[in-house]
Amino acid sequence: MLPLLPGVLLLVTLPLPATLQSLGSLDAPPARTRQYITFTAEQQIVPAGRRAVLDLRFHVQEGYHVNSHTPRSELLIPTRIELEPAANVKLLPAEYPGGTSFSFSFNPSEKLDVYADDFIVKLPLTAAAGEHELHGTLKYQACDHAACYPPKTLPISVIFTAK
Repeated sequence: MLPLLPGVLLLVTLPLPATLQSLGSLDAPPARTRQYITFTAEQQIVPAGRRAVLDLRFHVQEGYHVNSHTPRSELLIPTRIELEPAANVKLLPAEYPGGTSFSFSFNPSEKLDVYADDFIVKLPLTAAAGEHELHGTLKYQACDHAACYPPKTLPISVIFTAK
């Protein structure tokens, strides 16, 4: 055992895995699970056997924006919905809203097409009478004023009744 000398700081080091394990107990979620968009699932009623449109409501967190469905640069990842087929429901292509023009301060001449705050994707379909549930994902790329982040996939579930 080493004697402690007055005024000398003793530095204790932990093995790296133990240090990382203790950091995992912090309240902040891991970065890989962070979502920048939330989906509001609302029960909707549509006419049975006729073309109808569901509204899918999304909210982009404050301070962020996501590329629109048509982001104006082939280098950027567009926002898009992918839905699984469902029995007795005929899905038509989703109708995306127009985006807002956005540019970074370091390159104001380049305009991007983005969604910020709230946006609604319209989902045209025809469904037989009854309760239906659609499952799918919203794929998007979020950015802030300084950087764009890796693409994300947000699971969505849409419940509606056709009468």
